[in-house]
Amino acid sequence: MKRAKLTFFLVMLFTESIGAQTIKVGAKHFNEGYILSEMMAQLLEDRGFQVERKFGLGGTLICYEALVNGEIDAYPEYSGTIAQAVLKRTDQISFEELQNLLAREHQLELLESFGFNNTYALTMRAELAEQFNLTTISDLGQRRDLRIGLSYEFLERTDGWNALAKAYSLPQRPVGMEHGLAYQALEQNKIDVTDAYSTDAEILRYDLVLLEDDRRFFPEYLAAPLVRNDLDPRVRTVLGELTARITEPEIQRLNAEVAIHKKSFAQVAHSFLKGESLLQRNSFVAETKWSALGHRTLTHIKLTAIALVIAMGLAIPFGILIYRRPVIARPVLYMSGLLQTVPSIALLAFMIPLFGIGIKPAIIALVLYALLPILRNTYAALNTIDPNLKKVSVAMGLTVWQRLRHIEIPLAIPNMMAGIRTAAVISIGTATLAAFIGAGGLGEPIVTGLALNDPYIIMEGAIPAALLAIFVELGFEGLERLLVPRHLLQQTAR
Repeated sequence: MKRAKLTFFLVMLFTESIGAQTIKVGAKHFNEGYILSEMMAQLLEDRGFQVERKFGLGGTLICYEALVNGEIDAYPEYSGTIAQAVLKRTDQISFEELQNLLAREHQLELLESFGFNNTYALTMRAELAEQFNLTTISDLGQRRDLRIGLSYEFLERTDGWNALAKAYSLPQRPVGMEHGLAYQALEQNKIDVTDAYSTDAEILRYDLVLLEDDRRFFPEYLAAPLVRNDLDPRVRTVLGELTARITEPEIQRLNAEVAIHKKSFAQVAHSFLKGESLLQRNSFVAETKWSALGHRTLTHIKLTAIALVIAMGLAIPFGILIYRRPVIARPVLYMSGLLQTVPSIALLAFMIPLFGIGIKPAIIALVLYALLPILRNTYAALNTIDPNLKKVSVAMGLTVWQRLRHIEIPLAIPNMMAGIRTAAVISIGTATLAAFIGAGGLGEPIVTGLALNDPYIIMEGAIPAALLAIFVELGFEGLERLLVPRHLLQQTAR
């Protein structure tokens, strides 16, 4: 009894001494990544560390770059993914060799494996495989008519489709789609084959079969925590407690708890840790949906409001400048228009090497997207003022600044406000994608819902975002009535 009390006292003393440290745990946006990251986060919290979750990051390279740049401290990764997709290795490399290579050349540490291998595979409906007598990937070469839909990441990876098709001489031309949606496409007979992780719960849910990798193309994908080598050794010790704890059937069961039985990632992770007797405390409290919604909405408002204010501070003066200097108007408008052609997710990805992940790159991207409507409306509003009014103001002896302040800007305000309103609505929609780089907001449930192919979870982010856009429209309408002189407001013809 005394020994137990002493042990408890030492544990509490140890956890209090590290409680001030905050560890940032990342997760890629798929079911299993969330579960493993939640296990890591809860175990660290149980040992007294403060944990900041950076979940739903857009993919392997986004997570890896975030780790290298110090934006996160740890996340679960797979040995084959590191070797093939990150390090671009084409040869077979053992887990131990990979650990040594990362430590020696990349200042990262790949901890010991959780215990399971989640390899890539190609999968299809069981009845279709039986109908065409398909059991191996080699068999696909005889069926040119098969419709193949693959995740975007698998299409681009060095260990993905191009290399696989070359190794197996596959003639099909696949289409890209979100990984979670591919299973629904299989069920609805929209595609015949897709890529899968061998531990996906959907394999059981949709009665799918995995085609045998008969030429041993795919390497081992042993799951393990990948951490920075300057991380507190005590963190590595805590995460080491997960070594060899999870088997392939066990992780597939955990995936099914979320994907099929609709439990939260936090609940599934907590249940597993508790079942393995890894938790020393019993302080788990699941966040309610309403508190999560409130937190995400506030974050979303903060992202869009900061971006909008910065965009106004840049675009309105530039709009006035190009109005006064018409020779530079066209190049400036073309450049701002060019920014609108860059896909939102691509622009966010471009920001990572420069600014890392999180709120900062998200705000910068939102600012760039908000520039065009404000800039163009400011320029157009000033340019379309009645020339006779301008001549009168010059005849009155007003200076350039006086004409702008007292005549031109007041007359331009209605159209300028329209540009700001447009930019605000665009920012609210685009900000949902910021969740892919760990900025939070209402995009978080959308990303999670896509990973789980769950439209109800997607609606938890999409509906509040749409309502927020409506409220912003109404707010700007009221603001316009306050700022714009009554005689300049359009009146209904009588």
